Amino acid sequence: MILLTAVASGLLAGLLRAMVRGRRLTSLNLRLLWLVVIAFIPQLLAFNLPATRARLPDQAASAALILSQVMLQVFAWANRRQPGFWALGVGLALNLLVIAANGGWMPVSPDTVRVLIPSAPAGSWVIGQRLGFGKDIVLPVPETRLWFLSDCLLLPAWVPCRVAFSVGDVFIALGAFYALWALAGSQKKSTH
Repeated sequence: MILLTAVASGLLAGLLRAMVRGRRLTSLNLRLLWLVVIAFIPQLLAFNLPATRARLPDQAASAALILSQVMLQVFAWANRRQPGFWALGVGLALNLLVIAANGGWMPVSPDTVRVLIPSAPAGSWVIGQRLGFGKDIVLPVPETRLWFLSDCLLLPAWVPCRVAFSVGDVFIALGAFYALWALAGSQKKSTH
């Protein structure tokens, strides 16, 4: 949710910036772009496709998440000179760090789960286990390694969508926003 919002608002801000300043949009010359597509395949199989996510053992799903994060980190490093990619890389590194420190899962506290799913029946989630078929594991804060990097941040109550996110997600969103903002470039439109 936070990344989607950052991408949409960054693209809109970049377009408006280009229009107001009479600039044309530039393109990002990204290296290893194919790696992004490859990096999402393990997550797609482990967390999104019903046919595979229910059959994939938890160990394979957590390994898929770490593998995916490592590939995205390589992509960010290869493009570190592009606008916004330093923040994107820091965010990916922070997420990878907390995921690796917690057995291949992104920790989320029981209190956060209660806010996210207030109507969940008793027993629908268990402390120490994966939350549904997602990337999260429910862990109390004292049992969470690097808890301050976990999905411990929530959107304000007035936002209708409930979502938890991490400090790493904030850096990723800022990096994505800035990369798209920078598409407005510094070259003026040609008047010919």
